[in-house]
Amino acid sequence: MLYRIQNELLTVTIDSLGAQLQSILGANGTEYLWQGDSRYWSDRAINIFPYVARLTKGQYTYRGKTYEMPIHGFGPTAEYAVAAQEKNAITFFIEDNDAFLAMYPFRFRFSLTYRVEGNALYVDTRVENRDEKTLYFGVGGHPGFNAPMEEGLDFGDYYLQFPPCQPRRVEFTPACFITGEESPFHLPEGKLPLDHSMFDDDAIVLKGVPGTVTLRSDKGSRGVTMHAPGLPVFGFWHMPKTDAPYICLEPWSSLPSRQDIIEDLETQPDLIALEAGRQWNTTWWVECF
Repeated sequence: MLYRIQNELLTVTIDSLGAQLQSILGANGTEYLWQGDSRYWSDRAINIFPYVARLTKGQYTYRGKTYEMPIHGFGPTAEYAVAAQEKNAITFFIEDNDAFLAMYPFRFRFSLTYRVEGNALYVDTRVENRDEKTLYFGVGGHPGFNAPMEEGLDFGDYYLQFPPCQPRRVEFTPACFITGEESPFHLPEGKLPLDHSMFDDDAIVLKGVPGTVTLRSDKGSRGVTMHAPGLPVFGFWHMPKTDAPYICLEPWSSLPSRQDIIEDLETQPDLIALEAGRQWNTTWWVECF
């Protein structure tokens, strides 16, 4: 089911399936969000929970038992319920059930609140541990943004602008698992010009980005700035080896599995460990201009 929130500057549409954004429409008529196309990527802005990206063989272990879970967990494909709705905000949630417990043996509640304030869309993320044991998880956003956003421009007219930083690229194998290695990623003048070929080997994943990145073109006036100060990893992606007219700006809490390693949730070092009865919160947001 589709839901809508809005203010004088933005109208945002969200589907309860996956609690997935469907549109970020500016009062200026600009559609900022990728609108999905099966030739490139039929989704628009999936929500990652409780594991970021790929598990080796689609499996992990916990306390000696092996579990299976799809890429990015079950968060992207679950049907979410609505906990509250106002004109400019709405809260979706999922919680443990038999199907989820078969993949993920923890009692939890995962909530996403979308709210518009001025020219920004905020996404408040909350994980509640309703179990009697520590809960291990990863979360992230995966929104795609149109590039170009304006007529007469091309993908290659855009670039990513970063604050002063010295990021490190997380190295991946050809099968899109991490190698455990990182390398310096140079950003002359803090800019990364977009070119379709940069994604021929899949995503560019960086650490050391200070929570902000802007998608813009000097030939146009429309773009977005993503802020994710509470999430330490940034992924950038579009469908490899295509001329896809979008780019995903993906703030992550953690990384995927190592190549050929079935990860143990209790020992994978970058997962969030949430004690029984506690809750964890973070917010990422997008300014539209």
